[in-house]
Amino acid sequence: MNTMGHPSLHSVSGANPLSYSQNKAIPRKVYNKNYPMREPTGFYCSSCGEWHDELPLNYGADLPDIFYDIPEEERDQRIEANDDFCIVDDQHYFVRGNIEIPIKDTGQTFGWGVWVSLSEKNFNRSTELLDTEGRESEPPYFGWLSTSLPYPESTLNLKTLVHTQPVGTRPLVELEPTSHPLSLEQRRGITMQRVQEIAEHILHGQNPE
Repeated sequence: MNTMGHPSLHSVSGANPLSYSQNKAIPRKVYNKNYPMREPTGFYCSSCGEWHDELPLNYGADLPDIFYDIPEEERDQRIEANDDFCIVDDQHYFVRGNIEIPIKDTGQTFGWGVWVSLSEKNFNRSTELLDTEGRESEPPYFGWLSTSLPYPESTLNLKTLVHTQPVGTRPLVELEPTSHPLSLEQRRGITMQRVQEIAEHILHGQNPE
């Protein structure tokens, strides 16, 4: 693969499955000044009946879904990636970003760390601006959501706009306004109970509808 001009891409042969383990790499902390910031406490799980000490507010996928469609023995030759960019077969280009969802009445934000497919032109532009101050003035890029999230309707290939953020911060991913549950949640917000439902699904496979 030709990765000249792209930041530190490397071959990838293995990755954690899409378990939505807590994404420690989301650096952006959003709050509403009208509400005090407070970390969520633990919760009693309605699935297993046990107490869990932590209620995570963000989860992330290691790589775009296409990674898992490629036979393991072919991944070294076909995929190059780092924590923020991924290229497959020199023709599919992905960036990592955050879908932020306001949590009602808390001033806090729930986040999905996801991958979005961009055109080659916009992908190259995104990497060019990696260390450029003021890059947040860049117009948003159109992209296709490329991460499966636990919703009753598939989240793959939902239309998005990718908004570049200041240096050191991953892009914000805005869903096209539709009736899809993920898009509705981004626009309307969710309750802390919904955050717990998501956690229980990820822990135990319980349907988070």
